[in-house]
Amino acid sequence: MAIPTSSTTQIPSCFASVSLGFPTTPLPAKLAAISAAGFQALELGFPDLLSFASAHLGKDVGPYDFDDLCTAGEEVKRLCERFGLKVLVLQPFSNFEGWAEGSEGREDAFRRAKGWVRVMEAVGTDMLQVGSTDTPSSKLVSPDSLLETVISDLRALSSLLAPHSFRLAYENWCWSTHAPTWRAAWSIVQAVDRDNVGLCLDTFQTAGSEWADPCTVSGLIETHPAGEEGLEKDFRASLEDLADEIPPEKIFFLQISDAYRPPEPLSREVEGGEEGEGMRPRGKWSHDFRPVPFSQGGYLPVVDVTKAVLRTGFRGWFSMEVFDGGKEGKQDWREEDLEAFAKGAMRAHEKLVRECVVEG
Repeated sequence: MAIPTSSTTQIPSCFASVSLGFPTTPLPAKLAAISAAGFQALELGFPDLLSFASAHLGKDVGPYDFDDLCTAGEEVKRLCERFGLKVLVLQPFSNFEGWAEGSEGREDAFRRAKGWVRVMEAVGTDMLQVGSTDTPSSKLVSPDSLLETVISDLRALSSLLAPHSFRLAYENWCWSTHAPTWRAAWSIVQAVDRDNVGLCLDTFQTAGSEWADPCTVSGLIETHPAGEEGLEKDFRASLEDLADEIPPEKIFFLQISDAYRPPEPLSREVEGGEEGEGMRPRGKWSHDFRPVPFSQGGYLPVVDVTKAVLRTGFRGWFSMEVFDGGKEGKQDWREEDLEAFAKGAMRAHEKLVRECVVEG
């Protein structure tokens, strides 16, 4: 399927606030850099809102202080208007689905959901990004009823959002307990079957779940019975399926990032065991080793994944969400020149669009 230049020139651009500096970096400085780089919108990260709320109100504001968060959110909305930025989405809403009825986890999930809906109104966005849960399976409902519960929970969240004309963008996190792949997330969205529920696809999450592995020397999944050739064949087939099966209107936005191979393969062990609270290896990889595309050392097939998404007919938001801790994955390393980093991301966005063109 052709992807002509004429169809890609108006693809809108977005940048995640959490991808610049640190949560302690003043949000107005981040907005100024994102705007100066030419991005049209931002993903507003909840950690940035928390930090801004505490600074703006002159007191510690916690994640459940929704009155204060809404007051601060209204000021964020005014700042974004001043910088000419749309708030595309509030993110990341996590560990929502799959809790047992009557559990503390479920009570907390819906308390957060109702509060985040209020925050969405305050900041002026109509979209909530929901990552497929990575809560340990032992804390969720039994495996034989997990899928049914996930679908029911997402329908309930859809119903909370619908009166406000808000949307839910469901994303497969490649370390998720139950939906690590685009296909798993898509099957859930199909089963939920609500107009305001769609997908947040992601180049990192797509390649990171089916093609790459931070726990091997090669950086690739090494357990395929047909070796690397079989891995490549199956991944290409998966991308073809993505392009053929997902309607463009069910892709609410596309997140974009590359990945570094860790200098040493990450351990497969999870702190506290598989059912503990520690970060899973792909989660750590995501948190510390995700640069903008075309960075030296990045190795994911970002262009191929993006082409597959565009072959659905999607021409919506491209959003840079990166967590670049350098090739060593150091959490305390981030580019200090916010504007320079954002402008580099815009150059990567423009190059990615050009690389995806396939004239008929």
